Amino acid sequence: MTAAAAGPAVTGHSGEPAARPASRLRPGWQVVAAKEFADHILSARFYVLLIILGIAALIPIYFAAERIRSLASGASGESAVFLALFTLSPQGIDLLRVTEFIGITAPLLGVAFSFDAVNGERHEGTLPRLLSQPIHRDDVINGKFLAGLGIIGLVLAAVVLVISGFGLFRLGIVPTDVDVARLAAWYLLTGLYVAMWLAFGMLLSVVIQRAATSALIGLGAWLFVAMPSPLPFGQLLVNIAGGVLAPASGNPDQILAAASTQQFLMRLLPSTLYREASITILNPLVTTASTPATLSQYIQAAQQLPTTQMSFDQSLLIIWPHIVVLLAITVVCFALAYVAFMRQEVRA
Repeated sequence: MTAAAAGPAVTGHSGEPAARPASRLRPGWQVVAAKEFADHILSARFYVLLIILGIAALIPIYFAAERIRSLASGASGESAVFLALFTLSPQGIDLLRVTEFIGITAPLLGVAFSFDAVNGERHEGTLPRLLSQPIHRDDVINGKFLAGLGIIGLVLAAVVLVISGFGLFRLGIVPTDVDVARLAAWYLLTGLYVAMWLAFGMLLSVVIQRAATSALIGLGAWLFVAMPSPLPFGQLLVNIAGGVLAPASGNPDQILAAASTQQFLMRLLPSTLYREASITILNPLVTTASTPATLSQYIQAAQQLPTTQMSFDQSLLIIWPHIVVLLAITVVCFALAYVAFMRQEVRA
């Protein structure tokens, strides 16, 4: 066929053939992430977890709001009153505190949206079909992880907005700029904590063939690590190990050293890191997150004025080691899942 028979050639202004517009295809991980995010939004799992997390946040905030209303006359001149909605526990019950409830229930988001991310596809026989598409192999696990992060961020944002709206409506307290900054930092901290559980669930879904088994292991790890009293399995084992490594005696220095050792071991649990960081970033009166290791440090801490308030930057410096450790655990879990998935053989 000649050029004339094929049709006129497309030429530019200079008479030269014009280049055809290149097709702009989205990267493979974006396609997978968009599809997974849409599936999460339309799933019943999303709405069930959203309701559970909302109830878990509204129950303690109701009691906290009532206590703030009863103490309104004495708290009118205090700072960070709005943040007390998240940190105040009625009648000294730590369990009835927003940060505590979120720390217990939020990990369920990470486990629920990742325990069957890969083995579910393998069980249904859709994984070979997915990998046969013109996308890279790592786009699958990257897209699934990013979709999980997106849905977690959406749920946490909805919960924080509901709590803030309830506080504004119930108490009429308008947060300051510093309160908003601290609340935003706590939101990112909570997202990182849940992302760690998401990466852990992704690792389970890659290395374990059955989704039910990975779900049971994920829930067992949640009960062991995240549950406080009356089911502090992880804390109980840490206390036993601390008593063996650093037994306390009558010497005050040895007692403080034993307490410091137990606190170090407790920080091996991600839930402890999250709780300490949450209280520190939301309460400017918290000036340290460590127990004094010597008697002189204890006396120095006791002599510190209780009214000393930390600035937002100082609070971030205190919790910076907690953030680094949580981020490191998240990266390690996702890296292990990534390497295991890339090395697995997928058969049709």
